[in-house]
Amino acid sequence: MTAADIPAAVGRRALGLLATLGHAACFFADLAASLPASLRRPYLTVVQVHAVGGRSLIIIGASGAAVGLVLALQGYLTLSRYGSAGSLGLLVALALVRELGPVLTALLFAGRAGTSLTAEIGLMKAGEQLVAMEMMAVDPRVRVLAPRFMAGIVSMPLLGSVFSAVGILAAYVVGVMLIGIDSGQFWSAMQDGVDVFKDVGNGVVKTLVFGVVTTFIALYVGYESQPTPEGVALATTRTVVISSLSVLFLDFILTALMFSAP
Repeated sequence: MTAADIPAAVGRRALGLLATLGHAACFFADLAASLPASLRRPYLTVVQVHAVGGRSLIIIGASGAAVGLVLALQGYLTLSRYGSAGSLGLLVALALVRELGPVLTALLFAGRAGTSLTAEIGLMKAGEQLVAMEMMAVDPRVRVLAPRFMAGIVSMPLLGSVFSAVGILAAYVVGVMLIGIDSGQFWSAMQDGVDVFKDVGNGVVKTLVFGVVTTFIALYVGYESQPTPEGVALATTRTVVISSLSVLFLDFILTALMFSAP
């Protein structure tokens, strides 16, 4: 490739990226339009909530406990230098409900449930099950994709709440039961410093946004994957990479919008 070919190559890549984004936007619009029809069969969504949300509880709970334990230890070591060890509960709660809970839940969800959804849709495409549905006048977006999309949106806030709650309880075990911080001081500092709407509410909004983004990416990548074993394997890897980067980038934007100084 010569120097003169570089602008043309960059232009082709840019046009290809724009075409992919446009196709993804149309896919998202069609998927959103399919949600009302899928709600007529709520049992499909309930089954998928159990599949993508219920089966993720173990890793979410275990990860939340581990993060809470480490955060309590590190927070105590830092706060004790300034005589503010009693504010450990506030530190842990704000860190979890604002940032660590939504972000880590989304990353774990993308790694566990997102790859599962991508592989499932990719294998259905490879086995021509989606084509068979279309031949029987059954819209795959309504029957297959929309219930899974709704399940991801519903499951993410619940999983994020579980992550934060378990992390706070684990921090309580370390801070109060092991280190010896006063229990009343631990909870009162948290109660006084955590705002329900500004802190907890914004954290829930983050989980909703992450749920929409990660679930959509998993479904889109699986639906557009090559119907081969290599294509499905590549699609699952792509789901984790794109979802993780999207979550981290969106977290910065949402944090800047929600918690920026007035």
